[in-house]
Amino acid sequence: MNDPQQQQKKNRRTIVILASMSIIPFTIAWLLTKNPEFRPKSTHNGDLIVPVMTTERSELQGIDDFSIKNIDELKGHWVMLNIINSQDCNKVCADAIHATRQLRLMLNKDLTRVRRAVIVVDGLQQDAFQAWWKEDDRLIKVKPDDAMMKKLTTISQGDIKEGMLIIMDPLGNLMMQYPVGFDPYDVKRDLKKLLRISQIG
Repeated sequence: MNDPQQQQKKNRRTIVILASMSIIPFTIAWLLTKNPEFRPKSTHNGDLIVPVMTTERSELQGIDDFSIKNIDELKGHWVMLNIINSQDCNKVCADAIHATRQLRLMLNKDLTRVRRAVIVVDGLQQDAFQAWWKEDDRLIKVKPDDAMMKKLTTISQGDIKEGMLIIMDPLGNLMMQYPVGFDPYDVKRDLKKLLRISQIG
């Protein structure tokens, strides 16, 4: 026969557990109401573009012969988009482009699922960055049309900075961005997650 005292303790424990299960969610909801700016730690390093910006293939046009010939490579692949926003690709800009080059190589077996492109905002190839421009012969170089420029301006809140990075998914959606001076290893971790869960590209 069960000891009445033990049964009473068991009943009390059950009541406490049930009460806790009811109280904890309400407490969390109340805290979130009082602190709306609170966000749980995210599992990604870049900033999600919300809402995602959809693009059309025609919004980016190849600049040189290689890019014109291979522009369709941007479709159906994950794309790292660097941006050149001035007449001169300065050190910050060149370092960011070099970082994506190294980053793609670090993806190992996933390398074939990712492409690199640089958006030259003014659409011109400048003498000031001829050296790396010619050397980086697998980089797709594109100019944006007016529709793409509006999207880039919206994403960057009106301040398109050289050295920023945007990730475009295989459907042409601009979905994540990284600030000037981004850490390539942070981008690599995010890309690895995206590639692991993605059913496309």
